[in-house]
Amino acid sequence: MNIVGAWLLAIRPKTLPAAVAPVLLGLAVAQQSVSIAVGPAIATLLGALLLQIASNLANDVFDNEKGADRADRVGPTRVVSTGLLSASDVKLGLAAVLFLALCAGAYLIRVAGAPIAVIGVAAAISAIAYTAGPFALAYHGLGEVFVFIFFGPVAVTGTVFIQTQQVPDLAWLAGVSQGALAVNILVVNNLRDRTEDERAGKRTLAVRFGERFCLIQYATLLAVAYLVPIAWWGLAQASGLILAPLFSLPFALGVFRKVCRTRGAGLNAVLARTAQIVLIFSLLFATGIVASS
Repeated sequence: MNIVGAWLLAIRPKTLPAAVAPVLLGLAVAQQSVSIAVGPAIATLLGALLLQIASNLANDVFDNEKGADRADRVGPTRVVSTGLLSASDVKLGLAAVLFLALCAGAYLIRVAGAPIAVIGVAAAISAIAYTAGPFALAYHGLGEVFVFIFFGPVAVTGTVFIQTQQVPDLAWLAGVSQGALAVNILVVNNLRDRTEDERAGKRTLAVRFGERFCLIQYATLLAVAYLVPIAWWGLAQASGLILAPLFSLPFALGVFRKVCRTRGAGLNAVLARTAQIVLIFSLLFATGIVASS
């Protein structure tokens, strides 16, 4: 494999919809009250992508250091454990990505002030602490909590705040839907890696509570996400266009059936489809919000 292919493996493009989706949804909410400022919108999207890439690079190098990546790994190829890239190269790439994220963040702080600095620093620390350090979040069953917070309410409301300097109720609800769907990516990941993680001492929720818990978790989070537009339609007497995300429900249910029936390396494709749910849902939700404005 050439160097470009190795870096693409490390970046893990199939996970990036989780970073794009909440920003798009936040922009849709923001446009209800202001005209979207293009520069801050691009910087927000770039910052979200860079932090997701930073987390993926950190996972690759620090999981290897902790002995979580073994020769019998069933997940996508990890570049450090397989020798495609050295640990020092990936750490250097991680530093470069974090620097670029800092540049985007500095611009956004100028636009929207100190709250964005707090969000950016917390997000960057969480991205690295997910697998690094003496209390790595993923190794103590806290991955779902932080994925929900930063890919859900924080990402959506932060995007809205950058554009409007306020956070309406719809932004919080939309954040809940995005957080729930983003967590399902992690649920599939942890279900696939349950045996390996248990051997490595990685106490994910899948390790702690087993496969049945994962399936219940996935179904519950899907239900939460799809109830959000219904709740807003009923409580706010919004236009029926806000229900557009329901068009993606058959696809989501089909993916859930695959989660129930698939194990091992087959879950790699299911994980990619779960990420697609996040993006499709957010695009439909954003379209419904814009059309009903």
